[in-house]
Amino acid sequence: MEIFGVPLQAFLGQIILGLVNGAFYAVLSLGLAIIFGLLRIVNFAHGAFFMAGAFVAFILGRHLNLGYWSSLLTVPVVVGLFGVLFERLFLRRIYGLDPIYGLLLTFGLVLVIEGGFRVAFGSSGHPFPSPPELRGVWNLGFMVLPVYRAFVIGVAIVVCLATWFIIEKTQVGAYLRAATERPDLTRAFGINVPLLLTLTYGSGVGLAAFAGVLAAPIQHVYPSMGSDLVIVVFAIVVIGGLGSIMGSAITSLGLGVIEGLTKVYYSQASTTVVFLVMALVLLLRPAGLFGREET
Repeated sequence: MEIFGVPLQAFLGQIILGLVNGAFYAVLSLGLAIIFGLLRIVNFAHGAFFMAGAFVAFILGRHLNLGYWSSLLTVPVVVGLFGVLFERLFLRRIYGLDPIYGLLLTFGLVLVIEGGFRVAFGSSGHPFPSPPELRGVWNLGFMVLPVYRAFVIGVAIVVCLATWFIIEKTQVGAYLRAATERPDLTRAFGINVPLLLTLTYGSGVGLAAFAGVLAAPIQHVYPSMGSDLVIVVFAIVVIGGLGSIMGSAITSLGLGVIEGLTKVYYSQASTTVVFLVMALVLLLRPAGLFGREET
C-alpha cells in the first residue's frame, strides 16, 4: 500500500521519527516561550543551555558516576541555578529596555559558554549511553522503534502539559503573569516581584537543560549541538505565537511531523520547510497560530 507514491511503512516511520524530533523541539521551545512570554527577553542563549545540560550530565556521569535518572533530575537544577545567577547579575539590568539588548547580551553568553566547552572538550562528539531500562526496540510492524525514543515522546508531552497547567491554572502562575504585566500593582500586594522574575528565568533555563539530557543518548554531546537547534526553535515559537506555551508545544510536534514527511517527498527542502511555514504564518497571522494580537 502506498500514500501519495510512498510506501505506507516509510510514511508511518517518518511520522514517528518526526514526533521524536518534535518532542525535543517542544521541551526546548517551552522554556523559550516562558522566558519571552513572561519576561520579554529574546533568550538567544537557550541553545547553549540545552548543550550545557547535555555536557553537565556527561561530566557527572564520567567523574561522579551519576546515572541517567539522577542526571535527569539533578542537571536541570544545576543549570537552572546558573541561569538564576545570570539573571540576577545581568538580565535584570535591562528589563524594560529594547529587546535588542537582551538579544545581544544572551548572544554574548552563547559565545562564552560554547567557547568554554570547546576548549575543555574539543569539537568532536562524546557518546552518552541510554539507561539500561530503556534500551532495545519495539517492533511496530511497519518500523522498529527504539524504546528510548518512545520514552522521549511521552516525557515531552507530560512536561508540556504540566508546564501549561502550572502557568495557566495555578496561583503561582497567576502571580507570575501579574508580576510581568503589572509589577507595580503586584508589589502593592506584598509579592516579591524580582524573585518571581528570577525563578521564571531559572525555570526556562532548567527546561532547556532537561531537553539536553533527553537528547544526549540520541545525539553525541558536542559544543555546537544547541546552535544547530536554536534557530529552528525560535521559528517554532514565532509560528506558535510568542509567549504561547501550549501553542509552542503543539506547533513543535506538528512541525516535527511535517519536517519528517518532507524528507520522504522532497528531502532537499527538509531543512527549510520550518522557515517556509513561518513565513506563510506571518503573512496570514502575524501574532502566530495561537498568539494574541497586541493592541
